[in-house]
Amino acid sequence: MVTTSDDNRVVRLTANPDGTIDGSRQQEILTGIPKGGNHDGGRIAFGPDGFLYVAAGEAGRGGPAQDRDDLGGKILRLTKDGQPAPGNPFGTAVYSLGHRNPQGLAWDRSGRLYSAEFGQSTWDEINLITPGANYGWPEVEGREGREGFVDPLAQQGTDDASWSGLAYADGALYVGALGGERLFRYPVNPDGSLGEPRVLFQGTYGRLRTVAPTPDGTSLWFTTSNRDGRGDPGPDDDRILVLPLP
Repeated sequence: MVTTSDDNRVVRLTANPDGTIDGSRQQEILTGIPKGGNHDGGRIAFGPDGFLYVAAGEAGRGGPAQDRDDLGGKILRLTKDGQPAPGNPFGTAVYSLGHRNPQGLAWDRSGRLYSAEFGQSTWDEINLITPGANYGWPEVEGREGREGFVDPLAQQGTDDASWSGLAYADGALYVGALGGERLFRYPVNPDGSLGEPRVLFQGTYGRLRTVAPTPDGTSLWFTTSNRDGRGDPGPDDDRILVLPLP
């Protein structure tokens, strides 16, 4: 996912056998996702169903997150060629709506989709995503129990979290915190709910952004984001770090 002068868009790049990539051969998969100075989302991931999921922020515009015809403030579900995936709830690319700035996507071993999301000034959220569900922004932030909106499974104050990358491994969700400068571990219960979190590396490495399981499943990769203009970079930043799993 990239930002152009006009929009956010998803492009496809082909890796050559030697691992090099010819950027001039990129193909546009989906265009017209609203862009902004912030709240751009940007996480993309293929799900266990083989379809491409795209986390699209509302680009600072608020209300359009509730508009089914607007691509901002949504989680999108696409074929590999950028068409709306079969079975999408509205017959469009939109899979779920009412998101502010979704930053992380992950599936557990049962195929359930979770999203980590930036709040405004009160609550960051981890949501269990179901097709057609409305997660409330800008009408709701955090758990309010309002009819028609889905409450998050977990919430944390924005100063402690500013959640970004999300990964499932070792029976738990791991989520990186930018402003909170820590890694959260939430156990996933059999019904998909989340247990009490454990905090790792608080203040050790600064701002943490992407979190991903290694291909062999024995460790996690997580990245620092201290050179983004908001951190306090050290001489080794930015880095990819490895956390061995039990």
